[in-house]
Amino acid sequence: METPLVTIGVTCFNAEDTIGRAVASALHQDWPNFEMLIVDDMSSDGSIEAVESASAGDPKVRLIRHEKNIGPAGSRNTLLKEAKGGFLVFFDDDDKSSPNRISVQLRTLNNHEAETRATLVACYAGGIRRYPNGYIKDLPAIGSRREEIPFGPGVADYLLFYSKRRDWFYGAGVPACALMARLSTFKTVGGFDPSFRRVEDVDFAIRLAMSGGHFVGTSEQLYIQYSTAGADKSPEKNLESEQLLAVKNRPYLDNLGRYYYALHWPKLRYWHFKRRYGRFVLELLGLIFRHPFAVSTHLFTTGPARLRHESKMQRKQIA
Repeated sequence: METPLVTIGVTCFNAEDTIGRAVASALHQDWPNFEMLIVDDMSSDGSIEAVESASAGDPKVRLIRHEKNIGPAGSRNTLLKEAKGGFLVFFDDDDKSSPNRISVQLRTLNNHEAETRATLVACYAGGIRRYPNGYIKDLPAIGSRREEIPFGPGVADYLLFYSKRRDWFYGAGVPACALMARLSTFKTVGGFDPSFRRVEDVDFAIRLAMSGGHFVGTSEQLYIQYSTAGADKSPEKNLESEQLLAVKNRPYLDNLGRYYYALHWPKLRYWHFKRRYGRFVLELLGLIFRHPFAVSTHLFTTGPARLRHESKMQRKQIA
């Protein structure tokens, strides 16, 4: 069996408590031919020491240190620049991947290419998210169910304004922590936009979709995402980045009559998170006035599940 070189890319920022676990799970992959690149984005804690301890001088591991903090998108671009493998898979600094993650994702990607002759394919791993209170949320991979694999601008429509096709399975979306693709695919699409401090993975997926890319996923759960908090994950940063997606794609959205929707739905979510329900209602009324059917469908499709999810997140520690 051919065993191409695979680059495991890890972006690290102030992750001294979790990076060792991520490194260990990468080094225990059953795929025999890989390199591991870790980009530290100017951490101010003990992340460097934790990486050095976990890697213990393994020649497969290379640590790259930024002299300036440039964010996750810029760090991913450093990985693209330095990678030597024909394939790149991202492992997050606070996640743990199963030993067969590379081999399963590579097989899934190669099989889809052989069956469809697609040249731009992103493969996402299925996983779970574990919360501090013991609650576990399934994170099924996009394209891991149903015969029709999501592809092309229809995926961008889902990511920008929640337009869904019934014959596609969208799973948990397009998180970079679950992503593998050929290095050439990343470079063809243009890498990651450093102006995004959050949702840089969604921006990449939108551009991949606009280029005709295919989105396939594994049915296996191959990683554990540990829910962590941080200033870089604030509702304000999420809102800013999600609205930037709409602004960046305004010509496309204007053509579909969906720019207001894509720009204001993140504000609706933001006011909900902040528990500013008066502002939430005003934002909702503005959306319903302009897009009554789409907003009603979106709200009743996702709202109840979201409320159940938030309730489970807030439960006390399970004994």
